[in-house]
Amino acid sequence: VQLVESGGREVHSGESVTLSCAASGFPFSNQDMSWVRQAPGEDLDWISGRTKNGRIFYAASVKGRFTISRENANVKLYLQMNNLKPKDSAVYYCVKAWGTVGLRGQRTQVTVTS
Repeated sequence: VQLVESGGREVHSGESVTLSCAASGFPFSNQDMSWVRQAPGEDLDWISGRTKNGRIFYAASVKGRFTISRENANVKLYLQMNNLKPKDSAVYYCVKAWGTVGLRGQRTQVTVTS
């Protein structure tokens, strides 16, 4: 079972980044998935999730700016992040679960400069 995040980079405020999470070793289409992030010195923070049945939820901090999606055929989870702000700077993980507790990948770093 493995999750591999990618796509993180350094951008300026207002720019966009798309994160990808490649899954393997489990039935992805039958799994609720989440994105979480952790800023330096902060706790892990759940920001979005998409259930196996297609229900989508966002944390208030990202609602309207971030979009979660999944491609079951390609076993990938995505997070489109628009209008990024310095407070979005963090390491981002995809999670094999609904919430923060579950298998995570190795993370990908997003840094937003003003």
